[in-house]
Amino acid sequence: MDLKDGMKTVEKWDIVIRPQNKWYDIDLKGVWHYRDLIGLFVRRDFFTAYKQTIIGPFWMVLQPLAMTLMFSVIFGRVANISTGGAPRLLYYLAAYVPWTYFAECFNKTSTTFSANAGIFGKVYFPRLVSPVSSLISNVFKLVVQLLLFIVTYLIFIYKGAIVSPNYHIVFIPFLLVLLAGFGLAFGLIVSSMTNKYRDLTFLVAVGIQMLMYGSSVIISFSSFGPSLQKYLKWNPILWVMEAFRYATTGVGIWSWHGLAYSAFLMLLFLFLSIVIFNRVEKTFMDTV
Repeated sequence: MDLKDGMKTVEKWDIVIRPQNKWYDIDLKGVWHYRDLIGLFVRRDFFTAYKQTIIGPFWMVLQPLAMTLMFSVIFGRVANISTGGAPRLLYYLAAYVPWTYFAECFNKTSTTFSANAGIFGKVYFPRLVSPVSSLISNVFKLVVQLLLFIVTYLIFIYKGAIVSPNYHIVFIPFLLVLLAGFGLAFGLIVSSMTNKYRDLTFLVAVGIQMLMYGSSVIISFSSFGPSLQKYLKWNPILWVMEAFRYATTGVGIWSWHGLAYSAFLMLLFLFLSIVIFNRVEKTFMDTV
């Protein structure tokens, strides 16, 4: 307060920094307040990802095409894994595109503390701004790859391929929200753990590959035997991948129970991960 002309005037501050004493404090209002900074981070992530590359953003198209062609040859022709009658390229692309979005969100979020230590140590802003910006920046890549999928889809239909899209296709935004939530939640947990235990970073790449094979990206749930299905059904990502493929090609499983289970776990993991993240951010500069 100031004393001016014998009267008390109250100073109005643009930003008020308060300690977070409660374990459930989540500064979503602060994240919204720094939405301009999120936009700057999104722009930074987009331009730095393809800086000093020959073909630049075209990698967003070439990467999924190359991977799905490899899957089609190795798992389709060589291993002769059934695709349920759907064209091989379309079958693998239908799951690989949403999986790439989840994997990118997870990978970028998992390095939040280590990748932004220089910024976090110099200026204050809600630390959730960084992982949230990673989710948004990956949306641009997702949109491009979804356009690639749509073009490929129309080409196969024009050639007379048998595909059976259905009304479940309207729930694709919901499926993508689930993947974004899981990517953010798993990434925040890993980032909080690797802040102190750096050797866990080596397990992330291996773990994401193992999770891909168990999430119906390459091999569908029905192709596994009953002995494996009783374990794989607890993987929440699997039901999202199966639903995405079923909605677009008619091949796979659409399970409301499985999606409800996935949505519940996503919300639970997301809440727990933000709580853990908020606790770690207070002392991470001492261990980073």
